Amino acid sequence: MLKFQWTILLILVNLFAYAYTSIKGGNLLITNSDVLRAYGQYNLAVIAQGKYWQLFTSMFVHVNLLHLILNMVFLLIFGLRAEELFKGREFLFVYLVSGIAGNVLSLLLPIDTVSAGASGAIFGVFGANVIYLRKTFGMPVYTALIYSLLFLMLSASEGVNLLAHFGGLATGLMIGYLFARSRKNIILP
Repeated sequence: MLKFQWTILLILVNLFAYAYTSIKGGNLLITNSDVLRAYGQYNLAVIAQGKYWQLFTSMFVHVNLLHLILNMVFLLIFGLRAEELFKGREFLFVYLVSGIAGNVLSLLLPIDTVSAGASGAIFGVFGANVIYLRKTFGMPVYTALIYSLLFLMLSASEGVNLLAHFGGLATGLMIGYLFARSRKNIILP
């Protein structure tokens, strides 16, 4: 079985989604705003029109090429580590549930907000990794929270959906903590 298969698969899905939205919008560098409203998370569409599937699809849609590249670099880094720590289905669970949780929290933003990107899911994977390692090695859990807060603060800038980042991170921290608590006498590489 191919090691790190889920991280690579998720990266390929994100790349495919970007290629599709680029073709649909007619621009490789920047995703068309109509395409973002159709496939990203457009709060008006989710809340008023019941397009709840956007809470899922927006995890794979990116605003521009740089956004995609940066997210895929972080997904590669944190995803590879997560695949060493968790079973494949656990890793996918962390990624998807964290991403959706971040997107649900983003519904608190103004109704005309459009969000896109894998960041909430990636923050969740980061959070699950850092707290799992701390808890498993008997280190203070608060250090994981400090690292997580610092990572969250580093992502703060104009146009960044901090609610998605926070929601994904908090969810990943909770899931990673529960995974660590459920396992006894684990020796990690």
